Amino acid sequence: MKHLNFKNSTLAYSDEGEGLAVVLLHGFLENSKMWHNLVPVLLPKYRVVCIDLLGHGETECIGYVHTMEDMADAVHHILHFLQLEKVVVMGHSMGGYVALAFAELYPEGIAGLVLMNSTAKEDSVERKANRDRAILAVKQNYKNAISMSVANLFSEANREKLRKEIEWAKKEALQTPLQGIIAAQEGMKVRKGRELLLHTTSYPKMLLLGKKDPVLNYEENKVQVAGTNVVFVTFNGGHMSHFENVQELEKEFLSFLKKC
Repeated sequence: MKHLNFKNSTLAYSDEGEGLAVVLLHGFLENSKMWHNLVPVLLPKYRVVCIDLLGHGETECIGYVHTMEDMADAVHHILHFLQLEKVVVMGHSMGGYVALAFAELYPEGIAGLVLMNSTAKEDSVERKANRDRAILAVKQNYKNAISMSVANLFSEANREKLRKEIEWAKKEALQTPLQGIIAAQEGMKVRKGRELLLHTTSYPKMLLLGKKDPVLNYEENKVQVAGTNVVFVTFNGGHMSHFENVQELEKEFLSFLKKC
């Protein structure tokens, strides 16, 4: 990982390869290592930038609330430093919320946008209450709360089959500092809906959803792309497509990148 100063804190990122730049943004309780299956597939044709978002991985916290706009500004800071004017951004879950904020704040920098197991909708009242409960749980018993959260991201059918992957993801998640966890939850809780971007922007867009996602209701979230030019792909898995649907994800993403 390389490091850059941002608001008196450290941002961590990796930058490899040549060609059209692809920026990968991980989800909550993850870091850029989560892309280890996908990066080698992209490198023969693309320049790949993986970023540890605020309070995750090797990137430090900058406050007690990390808004999606804060995170998007951090992403922009890295891309500006790398002199990348146009990029394809793919975000997983929280990374998708950051990608949408980036697309709104820096529209001229987007060559393509992919939301994986993510949504342009804002949190429902119930979801906000769940985040408050999750903050309380992680304050009371950090290790148990994190371990349970990670396991619950996978579809029930895959929890036994992908036990090794789940244990690895838990180990990585447990590196996330408490402040980073709370700041991200608070930031996701106050984020605004950005469905308009899916309807009004002309660059290529794709939404990838897991039919058995325990976190994002599939039926509720597929309607956001009705009547748009967004490429919509369904996987028969849960919230962690980069673990549960590795080959299908590679195929769909490579196909999408040709349009960018």
